[in-house]
Amino acid sequence: MSKQTKAKKSGAKARPHGYEIPSGWTGDVTEFDPRATPGFDGGKKQGKQLLAERSEKLSGLQERLYAAHHGADGGRSVLLVVQGMDTSGKGGIMRHVVGQVDPQGVEIAAFKAPTAEEKKHDFLWRIRKRLPQPGLIGVFDRSYYEDVLIHRVHGWADAGEIRERYTAINAFERELAKDGIAVIKVMLHISHAEQGQRLMERLERADKHWKFNPGDVDERSHWEDYMEAYTRALRATSTVGTPWHVIPADRKWFARLAVQQLLLDALEEIDPQWPVAEFDVAEQMERLRATMA
Repeated sequence: MSKQTKAKKSGAKARPHGYEIPSGWTGDVTEFDPRATPGFDGGKKQGKQLLAERSEKLSGLQERLYAAHHGADGGRSVLLVVQGMDTSGKGGIMRHVVGQVDPQGVEIAAFKAPTAEEKKHDFLWRIRKRLPQPGLIGVFDRSYYEDVLIHRVHGWADAGEIRERYTAINAFERELAKDGIAVIKVMLHISHAEQGQRLMERLERADKHWKFNPGDVDERSHWEDYMEAYTRALRATSTVGTPWHVIPADRKWFARLAVQQLLLDALEEIDPQWPVAEFDVAEQMERLRATMA
């Protein structure tokens, strides 16, 4: 296959994607290859080119969503939930995918350790306050899933409490769907070896030291526990209405491309339309022309 033919095949009709987890799944997250590029036959150069080409389409759909529903009492919105181990590329998704649309139509929330006030309420209390309003794309850089992942790994909640949280999450996400929020849940799936290399790069480069946290090395010792925690969370909370997508993340360019595709799919399904003018267009044109004479 020539380079030209390969580039063409990897272009317009390509549908880069992760692995959608069906309801009732009984597999293991470690079965997925972190270096795979499902739905895309091209390489890094073609992937970056396609990401740039499709950014304009994504931006246009986001603008239509904002115009059609922003400020309304009810309407559609999108929530992108991004989970992954440290260095899996969450920041790159924010910059290279979400960052390509009009910032006024996006709200990004990064959930850190809960505050003293937040600890007084159930684990979804602070989440509800950051849900996207009609017309917006909301992005959770880590999310309420931390309360069933890190809590399981470190034993901060027992098995019974974790099961109750799975149930609460499923009910919560059904509520979101009923309210018109399209939920996209992605796990950026990075390999243990690739994470080690990315952490080492942060130590070797002075301009990356600010991104390094000594605690990241400590968490690597719990790698297998985290993979088990993700597996159990995906089994319990990947539903027909809000499935999980495992995104191979060892190749950063592919992970960005796959998440972009999921956003495009969600917005195309919503199919937002430009709102009809609430004034007489012809009349206003005449009034404007009078000021230009």
